Amino acid sequence: MERVSWYQNWFDSPYYDILYQNRDELEAQQFIGQLASSLQIAQGANILDLACGKGRHAKSLAQEGFLVTGVDLSSRNIEFAKAFEYPNLHFFQGDIREPLQTEPFDYIFNLFTSFGYFETYQEHVEVLQNVRSMLKEEGVFVLDYFNAKSIQKALPTQLTVKRAGIRFHIKKQQQHNRVLKRISFRALGKRHFFEENVCLFTLANFQDLFARAGLSIKATYGDYHLNPYDENASPRLILVATNKSNIN
Repeated sequence: MERVSWYQNWFDSPYYDILYQNRDELEAQQFIGQLASSLQIAQGANILDLACGKGRHAKSLAQEGFLVTGVDLSSRNIEFAKAFEYPNLHFFQGDIREPLQTEPFDYIFNLFTSFGYFETYQEHVEVLQNVRSMLKEEGVFVLDYFNAKSIQKALPTQLTVKRAGIRFHIKKQQQHNRVLKRISFRALGKRHFFEENVCLFTLANFQDLFARAGLSIKATYGDYHLNPYDENASPRLILVATNKSNIN
């Protein structure tokens, strides 16, 4: 029997949506607007939102006038997102470890810590190799991740969050080079347990991962306003990369 990974269980659960119902659509729109301006993305550019979730960033990209494809492993997410499709926005179910059989993209985005989920370092390299294979020769890849150092400073921690009458008990701790979030709650007369288990990749880790995949980091930012990255203070680590072969 094939083992089901934590992200397959959790992202397809209706309780995931309940816990994270307060995610900021306006923040996503503003971030995409600033990113599009900073990268000087031309109208009609072909963009892949890789691990798109329910499509909040993909929708914002489409509203900017780009041709957007969203891909996510979760069938629930894609079923939800498809209700928002229109001529320049389409969604498909797929695994980020497998390249799409499509024309190459001008830009590929992987946003809101939709990376670092897999068990082995090599799997993450392979994801990035797939990214490179799907980019045009002058293509650009943007990866948005948490800042590992700021996360580590706050660990271990625990809190209780109430959503839709459900009390979610959340414990976060570091386990080797990963951050483990355990989520427990009672709903419909049953106890439920889920987890999130994500690699604590630093900028140095990403420099190595990208180099192995043939990508070169050209810029780093520390938040959704695209302020400079500060390892000790920034909440995010946003990387902008290009194909190594395109660098003179």
